[in-house]
Amino acid sequence: MSRPASESESSVDTRWIEATYRVRASPSAIDARAQAIALEQSIELPIEAVSDARVLNEVVARVVQIVPADGRAFDATIRLAAETTGFEAGQLLNMLFGNTSLQDDVTLLDVEFPSAFTARFGGPRFGIAGIRELTGVQGRPLTCSALKPQGLAPARLAALAHTFARAGIDVLKDDHGLADQASAPFAARVAEVQRAVDRANCEIGGRCVYAPSLNGHYEQMREQVAQARACGVQMFLVAPMVSGVAALAALARDAGAPIIAHPAMAGSTRIAPPLLLGKLFRLFGADATIFPNSGGRFSYTPEICAGIVDAAREAWQHLAPALPVPAGGMAVERVHEMRARFGDDVMLLIGGSLLMAGDQLFARCREFVAAVRNGGGNR
Repeated sequence: MSRPASESESSVDTRWIEATYRVRASPSAIDARAQAIALEQSIELPIEAVSDARVLNEVVARVVQIVPADGRAFDATIRLAAETTGFEAGQLLNMLFGNTSLQDDVTLLDVEFPSAFTARFGGPRFGIAGIRELTGVQGRPLTCSALKPQGLAPARLAALAHTFARAGIDVLKDDHGLADQASAPFAARVAEVQRAVDRANCEIGGRCVYAPSLNGHYEQMREQVAQARACGVQMFLVAPMVSGVAALAALARDAGAPIIAHPAMAGSTRIAPPLLLGKLFRLFGADATIFPNSGGRFSYTPEICAGIVDAAREAWQHLAPALPVPAGGMAVERVHEMRARFGDDVMLLIGGSLLMAGDQLFARCREFVAAVRNGGGNR
């Protein structure tokens, strides 16, 4: 079994990134298994097939540490050549876990990047501070809800949006299932919803921000951004594992507005949620990241959720912190608990349980807003 790397071996080298994998293997097999992962994620060849000295010294991945984990598993840390990523989001995922994701005995746990590498991506362009400035909210969590269900016409969705915004919700996003369907085409839906939000903001002196969902290939999303920005839209929702992490990185660079990342399809990856939803989405430019909170419709544990929040917000080189967004079957009655767990730098997303109020939607939204604002802070 490999021993932990020495201090000199583990010193920061800008040529390498270090990925840690949880590998199910016996003690007698783990060394060979880790070496196989290193080759799979770099040259995808037996080492005997390579004779080029530069490839051997600068491209072939290296196992630097193997330590026992829980049960019949080990954590293997492997150095991967930064140059193989091309400093592009999709290729980075490919080099971290592309072929190895097809081997079900391995999970990608964490990645450490040198600062010269993260600088090539830039991270959130707005982050927590930018979203707070846009919404005018300081000193408390932000409130968020969602327009749904799909199948409603633009006028119906706009009526819901007006109610949410008039009740004082800070951010109103499309349900991630809303795309460019015939029932509510993107251009018509976004124009009507933004007008409804603007009208409600004028009525109450509010600053609710609407975030429509971007879908399709990247050229379609660019056109959607242009259409939405012309209507006054100031924020967008993207599902990076549906549209592609490269699309997230490009939109973060080009959209000129904060990006909320949605976790759809993230559960199929065997990448640890704190790494994917917290660290990688932040690296690629997400200003806020939605995650399924424990105790809701999904199975994330409190520990996983805490890890996502930490990865999104903690100090990390030059990158701005991203705003964590606990969601997935939340209710007004959990506001105090979520605030106690996650603090004030969070956006609380409650959707379906508000819409269940039917004709009492406005009153239920006011309860949500009051529950958050009564904990302190302005607006």
